[in-house]
Amino acid sequence: MNFASTRVITADITALVAFYEKATTLAATWFTPDFAELAGPAGATLAIGSTSTVPLFAAGSAAPAANRSVILEFLVDDVDTRWQELAAWIPGSDVVAEPKTMPWGNRSLLVRDPDGNLVNFFTPVTPEARATFGL
Repeated sequence: MNFASTRVITADITALVAFYEKATTLAATWFTPDFAELAGPAGATLAIGSTSTVPLFAAGSAAPAANRSVILEFLVDDVDTRWQELAAWIPGSDVVAEPKTMPWGNRSLLVRDPDGNLVNFFTPVTPEARATFGL
């Protein structure tokens, strides 16, 4: 089995896709007006679907802006540089934690997307953490 993607359901797909395009510098591929994907170079994909896609699976099975347990994570070359870029346009109220080094060796920045989902941009900085990612 291969993990293929993470999908976020949103009531405002245009705003959420625009956020992730700007934050990740990846261009979204729109398959329909209600579904887009951002594919990273390592094969990881962030899929974004509008609320109108939920009934295709099962009505009421997902709700936008209701996440309180998942963090979307993006490996970046230099989290401090990325922070300087993001700080220019992400509202201060959406910044959960400015860059800091975590006990497991990643330097992490935690923000919220327009739907309130947690987003972690991180750079492995210790030898052990870098080895985990083949760096």
